[in-house]
Amino acid sequence: MTSIDPLTFPPGFLWGAATASYQIEGAVAEDGRTPSIWDTFSHTPGRTVGGDTGDVACEHYHRYREDVALMSDLGLGSYRFSVAWPRVQPGGRGPMNGKGLDFYRRLVDELLERGITPWVTLYHWDLPQELEDAGGWPARDTAARFAEYAALVHGALGDRVRHWTTLNEPWCSAFLGYASGVHAPGRQHAPDALAATHHLLLGHGEAVRAIRANDPGAQLGVTLNLYAVSPADPGNAGDLEAARRIDGLANRIFLDPVLRGAYPEDVRQDLAGISDFGFVRDGDLDVIATPLDLLGINYYSRHVVAAPEPDAPAESYRRVPTPWPGGEDVRFVKRPGVPVTDMDWEVDAPGLTETLVRVARDYPGIPLYVTENGAAYVDIPGADGAIDDAERVAYFDAHYRACLDAIAQGAPLRGYFAWSLLDNFEWAFGYSKRFGIIGVDYATQRRTIKASGHRYGDVVRRNGLAG
Repeated sequence: MTSIDPLTFPPGFLWGAATASYQIEGAVAEDGRTPSIWDTFSHTPGRTVGGDTGDVACEHYHRYREDVALMSDLGLGSYRFSVAWPRVQPGGRGPMNGKGLDFYRRLVDELLERGITPWVTLYHWDLPQELEDAGGWPARDTAARFAEYAALVHGALGDRVRHWTTLNEPWCSAFLGYASGVHAPGRQHAPDALAATHHLLLGHGEAVRAIRANDPGAQLGVTLNLYAVSPADPGNAGDLEAARRIDGLANRIFLDPVLRGAYPEDVRQDLAGISDFGFVRDGDLDVIATPLDLLGINYYSRHVVAAPEPDAPAESYRRVPTPWPGGEDVRFVKRPGVPVTDMDWEVDAPGLTETLVRVARDYPGIPLYVTENGAAYVDIPGADGAIDDAERVAYFDAHYRACLDAIAQGAPLRGYFAWSLLDNFEWAFGYSKRFGIIGVDYATQRRTIKASGHRYGDVVRRNGLAG
């Protein structure tokens, strides 16, 4: 009997790295691109750390060949990138912009020439500003516009791109963008956040149907940011209830409609005082639950939650808008002694195993990919310019092992994408946080593969870990 090396991934396991258009491309006013909500948001005083914007970012629009060469040096099998909607369809309506599409055609050709599989994300948060002005994601029409856009991009690239993700992290788009307002477009209205959730998912389903009608062989999916959610005290009924509520808002409000065709009833009851879900029309959930070929999971940390303080008045926790409609009073607990990243997120690799196994158990039959996983740390180059990011190396190593543990427990995990290929514009944090396995000196645009990048290359080439 042949033994299986517990440190080796299955044959054909896909290794890649991921980025997002507004975070790296720059060239925000070139070749017909018009503003997105993130252009507007980042140029609004007080919205981002240091007033940083994505105007220049990593200049990937002009340096993509250099970046693809670095991917090749690392041995990556795939590159997950997003298309900037306002670059290829200015204003979010009407004909496509040929010059904008040409950039992605060149990028795809460069990837294929290097033997790297292109993996397209159609929406990573850069909604055309004109569509936001018309109502944004809380408006039903935005879902229809997204499906049209998706079909047009597929028409331009579908002869060379087989893997398509509709949305990246709709939780962030809906709840950070329209509830807490810390992401673009910066609105703070919980009912709008719930309407945005539904219309994002509706747009996803309509896009899947539009692409599949023209290309039955396309590999189609969506990417959700999922969390392991734990009660601070498993023996405390209030903490268990807090965990149920946050799991509902973080995970099941997306997983259930996409993979079961219904919103979870307990979550709808939790939200009854905020919305009657009147935005759901007959047939919507059938569209949202259109069968998929894969599910992308972005994982960074675990949520540990507790019941509200017994004597805390409601006003104390409802004063500031949060991204947790109906769960504003839940306390998020930091555990003593658990290390955190520069984002102040706890490092919890077993949570990745737990998340993958939970999805495989509760929503069986769909191949899974870790489409983002990574960590921000303060990187200090040495005198020779090398970046020895030992904390990030340790973070990744723990999460590679978490993936192996999930596979050993039966999770149908097919691939892993490191976040991120490059240091980049980290949304409201501007350039103050670095996630890249390749460092970027923003003043010179010089790229440097970090120790974590070299380590990742070794894992990719070995398809596993050294003993």
